[in-house]
Amino acid sequence: MSGHGSAALPVPGFEGAGSLARANTHEDVTPSEIAVGVIIGRSSEYFDFFVFGIACVLVFPSFLFPFLSRLDGTLMAFAIFAIAFVARPLGTALSMAIQRHWGRGTKLTISLFLLGVCTAGMAFLPSYESVGTTAIVVLALLRFGQGLALGGTWDGLPSLLAMAAPQERRGWYSMIGQLGAPVGFVLAASLFAYLYGSLSVEEFLAWGWRYPFFVAFAINVVALFARLRLVVGQSYAELLQERELEPVSVARVMRDEGGNVLIGAFAALASFALFHMVTVFPLSWIAMYSEQSMAQVLGVQIVGAFLAAGAIVGSGWLSDRVGRRNLLGSMAVLIGLFSLVTPWLLSSGPAGNNVFLLVGFVLLGLSYGQASGTVTANFSTRYRYTGAALSADLAWLIGAAFAPLVALGLSARFGLVAVSLYLLSGVLCTLGALRINRMIEQRD
Repeated sequence: MSGHGSAALPVPGFEGAGSLARANTHEDVTPSEIAVGVIIGRSSEYFDFFVFGIACVLVFPSFLFPFLSRLDGTLMAFAIFAIAFVARPLGTALSMAIQRHWGRGTKLTISLFLLGVCTAGMAFLPSYESVGTTAIVVLALLRFGQGLALGGTWDGLPSLLAMAAPQERRGWYSMIGQLGAPVGFVLAASLFAYLYGSLSVEEFLAWGWRYPFFVAFAINVVALFARLRLVVGQSYAELLQERELEPVSVARVMRDEGGNVLIGAFAALASFALFHMVTVFPLSWIAMYSEQSMAQVLGVQIVGAFLAAGAIVGSGWLSDRVGRRNLLGSMAVLIGLFSLVTPWLLSSGPAGNNVFLLVGFVLLGLSYGQASGTVTANFSTRYRYTGAALSADLAWLIGAAFAPLVALGLSARFGLVAVSLYLLSGVLCTLGALRINRMIEQRD
């Protein structure tokens, strides 16, 4: 609610609402509006990435790698998939420099425009049969651009919530931005399920798969305006400045508080390792080693994404009662137990596949809902804005970037026990990082 000469209404339980109300300008923005803008923005980012991930299974193996087997073509597509996560930390470093010189609005405009252009550019991608390896190179470059852009979309909300929200409501507000993941997945999977189920294989591979990439550009335009209204608003900017949430150079953060960046990345690793294990990897495995139709698998995943959204909301309620780190540690243990039955579920036919997907999405929602900024408080105030972004970048890079590639490649060669080992490695990293973090707190 905004209007010239009228203060924004404070939201109960949100300490920063007072700061927003005091701004008393026509640009006032309530915390509820911030939450809506963040969900829209995050949904657009996840939509872009899920569209690409699904295309890595349904489109790119035959469209770009017809000279390889189905398995090798999918592995090559997953290698390109990982490029964006390698580029993301570079995008964060570049965007922090842009923000320091030209402001948060300029940074976000450039980032979301680049993200939209790269995604829409993929819709015009020629096939391997048309231009040969040039098509593969172009896709890799566009994917790199997506990663750079995603590094620049950091808005500082998790850090802001960690500092402005009252202690007893911190978990609830921390989960808000994470809702963008299931929303983005539902949109992407629904589009692909409809097109894949309605068109012939020839029509889908010729032109049908391109529509989700066009839609991604349109969604990015909406997200750009929704988020720009926040970041250039007087109230939001003053609140960030009041909390000293301003960018500093990546080199300085790593030099002074690199240990906190690593702890933050590894503390969330179990959740990030599971992320692509229930979204992208199952599609590839079931497509090659099961008779279940892809439209049906996508339908089950859509149901799972709704369950994940509910679980994310539940994680906010739970964490405010048991503690965010206790919840994250407990969920890591449950993910470890889940990993032990993964080989049996994924080799039990459609029923086992469906159980794996639905249970996996619930576990993902409960853990991922609190994976953002879990140890944000470790950073000194000056480094919190950039440090939290870098922690997320490294968690994606280490835990999720190569998950589909490693899991599919090793499972095809050694069996599904490879998936169990991958998830268990993430679990051990999370438990170890949380333990180290607790020891540091006790020492201090």
